[in-house]
Amino acid sequence: MQFLPIFMNIRNQTCLVVGGGQVAARKVYLIDRAGGKTKVVSPSLCDELARWAQTGSLEHLEREFSADDINGAKLVVAATNDAELNRTVSELAKAQGIPVNVVDNPDLCSYIMPSVIDRSPVQIAISTGGASPVLARLLRAKLETFIPAAYGRLATFLERFRSKVKARFAGNTDEIRHFWEGVLEGPIADKLVAGKDIEAESDLEKAIDEAEISGHHGEVYLVGAGPGDPDLLTFRALRLMQRADVVVYDRLVSAPILDLVRRDAEFIYAGKERDKHTLPQEGINALLVRIAKEGKKVLRLKGGDPFIFGRGGEEIETLMEEGVPFQVVPGITAAAGCSSYAGIPLTHRDYVQSCMFVTGHLKDGSTNLNWDVIAQPNQTVVFYMGLHTIAPLCENLIKHGLDASTPAALVEQGTTQNQRVHIGDLSSLAELVVQNNVKPPTLIIVGNVVKLHEKLKWFEPAGEKTSSYPTAGK
Repeated sequence: MQFLPIFMNIRNQTCLVVGGGQVAARKVYLIDRAGGKTKVVSPSLCDELARWAQTGSLEHLEREFSADDINGAKLVVAATNDAELNRTVSELAKAQGIPVNVVDNPDLCSYIMPSVIDRSPVQIAISTGGASPVLARLLRAKLETFIPAAYGRLATFLERFRSKVKARFAGNTDEIRHFWEGVLEGPIADKLVAGKDIEAESDLEKAIDEAEISGHHGEVYLVGAGPGDPDLLTFRALRLMQRADVVVYDRLVSAPILDLVRRDAEFIYAGKERDKHTLPQEGINALLVRIAKEGKKVLRLKGGDPFIFGRGGEEIETLMEEGVPFQVVPGITAAAGCSSYAGIPLTHRDYVQSCMFVTGHLKDGSTNLNWDVIAQPNQTVVFYMGLHTIAPLCENLIKHGLDASTPAALVEQGTTQNQRVHIGDLSSLAELVVQNNVKPPTLIIVGNVVKLHEKLKWFEPAGEKTSSYPTAGK
């Protein structure tokens, strides 16, 4: 983050605005809405500010800016058309540790004014870090349509019951949060938004009185996080990610996806890197059971899909044996996501008649696979976790009938902005790994559909670098 998003209390505090034009007027308006006392320094005022000055809504110092004007200000805004004066105001404010905003110049700002959705006491601030205020306003316009005006009234209504709920659950934060989630996602909130305040209040009083203490049972959410792009998450996955008390996640879950999880959840890293398992699978199974039996909601977050080489089956076997309730949320598996973003269709009636997903190594680490079935013509084969055994994989495919010139691809960090696609064939693939320093996670795709990459590639990430060797038929 370029700026720390905070909400500042400026009620009855002096806020200095340097400048008297329309831009300054917009800032004065926001300061006034937040209860601040505005002091404007400018030789002249626009009509809007002049009217506010006449009504006493602001103090106008009708002169040029002076360094002493900074003294005693809670925050400062520089909104003149004089770049040097704006810079001077910024430097003086920063020297005194006073937050300062310079309009349209993020480099001189210690804070920025966001675009705001106001449903007081609910407020939503949207910022692009000064990169594009217009984009922030467009986002605000879109969000305005999804957030009912009654949400402010809802927040005020619920605030009246906070102390009573806290006392009912003896300050247990998990119990309190689960209770409020049920209220906000149920009929009580719906009734209040619909204007049925008396009925909503009666129902809430009853819900508090009848609430079970320590009545919330733990549960495990086994969620597929997809191959890396957070936009590929399902709606259901996002909902459960916001409910979790504890998150147990793998190495393949990307940072942008973890950023979408409830911020105050506990995070436990399970590892699952080749030969470097922070927690062995049996330990993960036991961990999920233990935390759920403590009454917590556990998010088991896995890269790709939990039931496609994700060991999800092993985990829910244990959960079922221990009587722990769970939900499974499928995710876009790496084969589907990475091949799509690489412009390589896994099936195409002009090239292949079948597709096979194969693990690159067995549980004992060997590559003793059913090669006679795998090495078939007119078939796409996708290898998961095969990067470290790529040489014997290619050798076995050739040994069991595939031509050495069979097209093959490596999709590294697929669907992310660091995606790289390396095109070769069975004879060159292992060499491509060494020459391009290819690292996990990398998916291996073998078959004639790889020929379509150059024609169909559409995703152009910032870090992509496609390398290739000549392959047959290209």
